[in-house]
Amino acid sequence: MDPTIILAAGVSSGTVLLFAAVGEILAERAGVLNLGVEGMMLIGAVAAFGTAVATGNPWLGLVVGTLAGGLLALLHAVITISFQAEQVVSGLALTFLGTGLARVAGEDLSKAGAIALLPTATIPGLSAIPVLGPILFTGQSILVYVGFAVVPVTWWWIARTRPGLHLRAIGESPTAADTLGVAVYRLRYAYVVVGGLFAGLAGATITLAISPGWFGDLTTSGQGWIAVALVIFAQWSPIRAALGAYAFAAIRRMLLDIQGPEQLFGVRNPFYYDHTLTFFLEMLPYLLIIAVLVAVSGEAMRKRIGAPAALGVPYVRGERGQ
Repeated sequence: MDPTIILAAGVSSGTVLLFAAVGEILAERAGVLNLGVEGMMLIGAVAAFGTAVATGNPWLGLVVGTLAGGLLALLHAVITISFQAEQVVSGLALTFLGTGLARVAGEDLSKAGAIALLPTATIPGLSAIPVLGPILFTGQSILVYVGFAVVPVTWWWIARTRPGLHLRAIGESPTAADTLGVAVYRLRYAYVVVGGLFAGLAGATITLAISPGWFGDLTTSGQGWIAVALVIFAQWSPIRAALGAYAFAAIRRMLLDIQGPEQLFGVRNPFYYDHTLTFFLEMLPYLLIIAVLVAVSGEAMRKRIGAPAALGVPYVRGERGQ
């Protein structure tokens, strides 16, 4: 196993998780929990791939897939912000809806064959940096470099700008923000939709750059749920979310590579011969995510790790305690 290849693959496939997690961070910072990320990623993936198949233009597919995720998120915004519905229930329903729509829309796409993909690039100069160059800047998809830019820009937006201050305010105390003239409803709508656009972009990244093709539910393989967990793991920080996304993807790639050789470190590789052990090995990253979610499920722990105080609480103008 070549560590450089594993880490480079982790950066590549981790970009999917990065986009989805950053979008969820923005929505949750605004006080709206969206558990529909998986559904939005699937609808973005199928819309992007279907458009690329029909037009031969992967860039147009990228735009359509991104917008498809945003459109599904708009539905979640209407239900949870305008009608003050339970956010968890709405998010789960959104996942079921997105999954169902993607299955129907992608019924014949699994036989589509090869399509034009988004380009890859090697950055001159940066690719020559020892260790980091081959991992980060050599032969990566153009969307990987977009991900590199998204992280610092999002962090700067949240932490260093007035709109970012408003974002944090409506997630911590929407009543106080409203009193100061911040448009709580409008901003929550905007950030939920932006979160959906990022989820759609994540789905499009899978089918047009990372794992080209449409494979039904296996296209995302639960990565939307991983992105939601990464938000908590990262304590709502885009930088930590990026590190977590890359690390998780690299671990997944390493576990896949471990299953290949008959001999591992000079001894008989048990994962090559025993498929039961292989399934257990593939479960490990997801078990880790479940453990993180369970650990932070308590109210005291949520406060300790810095969850937005109004997260998951519908805002109703005039009601106290918000």
